[in-house]
Amino acid sequence: MLALFENPETLLLMSAMLCLLIGSGFFSASETALFFLSAEEVQAFQTQDRPSERIVVALLKQPDRLLTAVLFWNLLINLTFFACGVVISGRLVFAGNNASAGVFGVFSLSLMIVFGEVIPKSSAVMFCQPLARLVSFPLAFAVQLFDPLAPAFGTVTSALHRVFWPHIRREQYLHADDLEQAIENSAGNKSVLRQERQVLHNILNLSEIPVEEVMRPRGTYRTVRAPVHLSDLANSPIPADYLVLHGAEGDDVVGAVPLASFTVLARKNLELAAEDVIHVPWCAPVAQVLQRLEDASLSLASVVNEYGETVGVVTFEDIVDTMLSAAPSRARRVLQRDPVISAGPDTWHIDGITSLRYLSRRLRIEFEPEVDGQVTVAGVFHEQLQRMPELGDVVEWHGFQFEIFEMETRQQFRVLVTPHTFDEQEDN
Repeated sequence: MLALFENPETLLLMSAMLCLLIGSGFFSASETALFFLSAEEVQAFQTQDRPSERIVVALLKQPDRLLTAVLFWNLLINLTFFACGVVISGRLVFAGNNASAGVFGVFSLSLMIVFGEVIPKSSAVMFCQPLARLVSFPLAFAVQLFDPLAPAFGTVTSALHRVFWPHIRREQYLHADDLEQAIENSAGNKSVLRQERQVLHNILNLSEIPVEEVMRPRGTYRTVRAPVHLSDLANSPIPADYLVLHGAEGDDVVGAVPLASFTVLARKNLELAAEDVIHVPWCAPVAQVLQRLEDASLSLASVVNEYGETVGVVTFEDIVDTMLSAAPSRARRVLQRDPVISAGPDTWHIDGITSLRYLSRRLRIEFEPEVDGQVTVAGVFHEQLQRMPELGDVVEWHGFQFEIFEMETRQQFRVLVTPHTFDEQEDN
């Protein structure tokens, strides 16, 4: 038996098994380490300058691609490991060492379970962050090696689905109107509080509210061009949340520095800590934008109009506020105060960027989306006047009169709102 293990071919096979065991442990640990990272940890990786952490974030942006590649290489390695073990066991049987062949088979299986699965996965759970950084480069290389094979596996999967499960269809989603009715029916249930019902309504409304209604309009957030140094921000207050980066040319948004993620800001080249952004049309539902941000593990989206021009930005926090606030208001977030102020009986002062949905709630009238797609008070002025608003302009909306009484800029003004009264000539 000892002579068999001294055979050069057997030693080569055992060396190969050792290497394969290490490879299996690598992929097992890599899978657990990356997928065990929390959303907060992935977000923290995004704000760091280490290439290894950027690679981890890039891999997790396509989890199906990553998981398929890891499972493919792990399965291939394990099958090769056991194939080598079968060859060695066969040689032991051929030499008449049946008992030794059985012991070697059990021993190789135990090695694979303990050192190829249990220990790597347990260690990855305990040290997921440092291990994720360590395996990032070789894992990214392995995923790229698998990419040419991915289409073939996709074709085989589709063919098997059509042959063996041709009648399986995706279940229809529950319609939002059905959920709305269910929430209304729960009004008599004391276990569902009024605030909880309001939050549920807000979540369902995300599929109907256009992102234009939630975004921060251009001019209400701080924008800079790279390179950005801390001294460049000394002449004005530093934003509390995001610093939006423009490209070298034009006003396109190319990145955002999440300032709230840092305890200490670098003195130079703040743009190196910027995360990517996604670009969405102004008419996209907020629910769709939220899904895209979550899928890409990002926290800011650039909103563009039909000409591809940036008209604003929306952050993950803006959407969360829209869901959880009892009375969601984009204007309140931007202005840091209530955009609708009572100025007397049936009289209000409101800001031009106030959404019509929020204003309807404050005036206690039923909100109906405008046919022309206007979502703000300023939009009503633009649509009815067909020009830039000026001080003293008056328009009418749903039985109320809007009059501009204060104007800082053409984009920022305040409006006096009063119930519209008809004179005697109009009555006749």
